[in-house]
Amino acid sequence: MPHTKSQASYWRNISQWHRLEGVECKTCGELYFPSRSLCLKCRRQGKLEVRRFSGKGTVYSYTVIHAPPQGFELHKPYIMAIVELDEGPRLTAQIVDCKNEEIKIGSRVESVFRRISEDREGGIIQYGYKFKLAD
Repeated sequence: MPHTKSQASYWRNISQWHRLEGVECKTCGELYFPSRSLCLKCRRQGKLEVRRFSGKGTVYSYTVIHAPPQGFELHKPYIMAIVELDEGPRLTAQIVDCKNEEIKIGSRVESVFRRISEDREGGIIQYGYKFKLAD
């Protein structure tokens, strides 16, 4: 089976999505997730290096999705949150393995590796990060 554009893109970004890798500007110390090729503060003077984040953080904000987009109807209701990683960057992620009423702003969470979606045409299952309440 030949690779499609979506397959190539998925595999190219695998470390970023599966290990929560971003970049750190060695010039000013700013951290970015997802990775970028230019520091917003230093511009061309910035020297960016790959940085692996701990996957631990705090719920900055969240919402419960009751009317999901196509393809996610069987998952409703589900929690989407803005998670502030302990290292600083904020990212959007689904919160799993808890009841809606258990999640609160300020809840401690940790990343988990989970199934995100499945391409029905090619049968490709895409995995990535989600978050669960920390023990």
